[in-house]
Amino acid sequence: MAFDLDMIRKVYAALPGKVQQARTLLGRPLTLAEKILYAHMSEMPSAPYQRGASYVDFNPDRVAMQDATAQMALLQFMSAGIPKVAVPSTVHCDHLIRAEHGADNDLKQSLIENDEVFAFLGSVSQKYGIGFWKPGAGIIHQVVLENYAFPGGMMIGTDSHTPNAGGLGMIAIGVGGADAVDVMAGMPWELQMPKLIGVKLTGKMSGWTSAKDVILKLAGILTVKGGTGAIVEYFGDGCASFSGTGKGTICNMGAEIGATTSIFPCDESMMRYLRSTDRADIAELASGVIEHLRADDEVALNPEHYYDQVIHIDLDTLEPHVNGPFTPDRAMPISEFTKAVKENNWPAELRVALIGSCTNSSYEDMSRVAEISAYAASQGLKTKSEFTITPGSEQVRATIERDGLLTAMESVGGKVLANACGPCIGQWKRHDVNKGDKNSIITSFNRNFTARNDGNPDTHAFVASPETVIGFALTGDLTVDFTKEPVNGIMLNPPIGKELPTGGFVPDEHGFVSPAEDGSSLNVVIAPESQRLQALSPFKAPNADDYLHMPLLIKVKGKCTTDHISMAGPWLRFRGHLDNISNNMLIGAINYVNDKANTIKNMFTGEYDEVPKVARDYKARGAYWVVVGEENYGEGSSREHAAMEPRFLGGKIILVKSFARIHETNLKKQGMLPLTFTNPADYDIFREDDMIAINIEQLAPGKNLEMTITHSDGSSDMITVKHSMNEQQIGWFKAGSALNLIAKNAAS
Repeated sequence: MAFDLDMIRKVYAALPGKVQQARTLLGRPLTLAEKILYAHMSEMPSAPYQRGASYVDFNPDRVAMQDATAQMALLQFMSAGIPKVAVPSTVHCDHLIRAEHGADNDLKQSLIENDEVFAFLGSVSQKYGIGFWKPGAGIIHQVVLENYAFPGGMMIGTDSHTPNAGGLGMIAIGVGGADAVDVMAGMPWELQMPKLIGVKLTGKMSGWTSAKDVILKLAGILTVKGGTGAIVEYFGDGCASFSGTGKGTICNMGAEIGATTSIFPCDESMMRYLRSTDRADIAELASGVIEHLRADDEVALNPEHYYDQVIHIDLDTLEPHVNGPFTPDRAMPISEFTKAVKENNWPAELRVALIGSCTNSSYEDMSRVAEISAYAASQGLKTKSEFTITPGSEQVRATIERDGLLTAMESVGGKVLANACGPCIGQWKRHDVNKGDKNSIITSFNRNFTARNDGNPDTHAFVASPETVIGFALTGDLTVDFTKEPVNGIMLNPPIGKELPTGGFVPDEHGFVSPAEDGSSLNVVIAPESQRLQALSPFKAPNADDYLHMPLLIKVKGKCTTDHISMAGPWLRFRGHLDNISNNMLIGAINYVNDKANTIKNMFTGEYDEVPKVARDYKARGAYWVVVGEENYGEGSSREHAAMEPRFLGGKIILVKSFARIHETNLKKQGMLPLTFTNPADYDIFREDDMIAINIEQLAPGKNLEMTITHSDGSSDMITVKHSMNEQQIGWFKAGSALNLIAKNAAS
């Protein structure tokens, strides 16, 4: 069944005219991304927007939220005083479900542990007109692909892997909860006009190579920040060789290169997927505007004229890749990887192999793994490592069970986990390792930052395709290239798999709850003594005097992702309680002074203590503080808690060499002042017990600011810092937060 069909009809009805307007405005052929972006602008401009510079207001078609981020997003929405969401919106319960004993037990236990939160999300959804997907229904991105994504549409989602919907030709962008509140409130949503990276795919994959290997290779080319501020648009004859879900895999993991989103042109594979998921009506509508759902022909002929950067990947020569450890952009073909394991003394014994997640849990993925498993079982082989299977949705799980694919995977030792994020986001309770145990795992997930999966900083996590994961599971040894070497004397065959189930998908008839037609009389109750949920109080507007005597809280050394700033795992249970979750603020960040995490000097007491405790002490003294960091600060998840926690505990400024896109926006939304060095070498000036001053009354678009750093020996330095805030964003800052402005407008 197609949801929100009337909305989709309106999008397609308006699309041809808006594309023609944009083509006339730019005076040239258009890329696919440009067509969708200009078609969703609040107003067609009088002159073309400048990529990477202009801020643009958009009207997305829909919003999606996962349970961990939805809590804070909906708490903010409630405080804005708006009676009902203005665009189709959904909540998906997928993050709060543990992975430990197996699907049934884990789901039951999670329902008990998180009953208060699930009840809150369900009741808020009922009241405010939001579709609610219950725990066990599936992972947000897979469910969106199965039910909501459509070619040419635009959506935002409170999860960094929202771009998964690009597999169906949709511009889908990960955002923080405050951005979602804008759109749900019926307001335009602001985004800096993205640059465009064109990736030309030629040839056709063969053997062990799969869609996952395209993005693994691209991550190696662009690194974790190479796509920042850009949309990655795929084109070329090689695009036709991927299924719709394969395209989704590639777009999903574009988040690992910092891309705003990724997108493929509409083709027959997308139409097949739409028809197979009971959306033939959308496929028919899309067919009527097909020329507007792909780049103009001239773009493919001269891509350098239309994209800011062009990368060519030859699928004929592409090998299976393995990326890691500890970062998703360390990319190696499998032939090099097996050698690198030995050369780098990484643990060769594979402890656990994990397939599934939002990135690789399609029917096609599972069928290819099942094919390998069935052959291995027929030859007497079993996996030598633990082997787990995480279906992306109940629809996929029920279908692969019906078709015997689960049985095939279980025959070699597979254990099925719940239809949820589980091990991908730290909701994995391992019993085979202790903290400090140096070991290796390999996953078909998307992200492998230190300690992300299991909380153990010595777990070497590698990312690969599901086919590669099961291959290594059967060898149990990361130095054995199973694509060329036998496993216990048996050569494994490259899988073929099936793109879609012959008998159609088994629908999930119980996972979705429609909102009330009129929720005005419904109440959402938050218990005053709750440790999981906490009503929000507005952040105060800035006082210029507070910025004149700010202690340096921590100077962060090296990589600082949102996992370092606000860890997931056991902390997920506090995502709806700002005070409680703030106790994890920056506890994973490395202090440049002592190379330790979560131990900093309190400049008032002279003692070393945990970061949140020192921050709370400074706040109690009225000493608002500053964080200094390095490159791509805040990369990773979209979690706005990484911005709200510093704001709540008295932070005023985050000063770094560069920001990841989503995190910088989240800081702006919450009333923090995100600054970058004009001279990155000025990072070295800061000392442990510095006091910092800045005049916020001089804050203006495009204008640098002077910052004074006073050292404990009485000496001082003056440096210049810059910001990227426009007039509207400075308005957020002056109001105390963007939400304060929304609430003010709603009240008036």
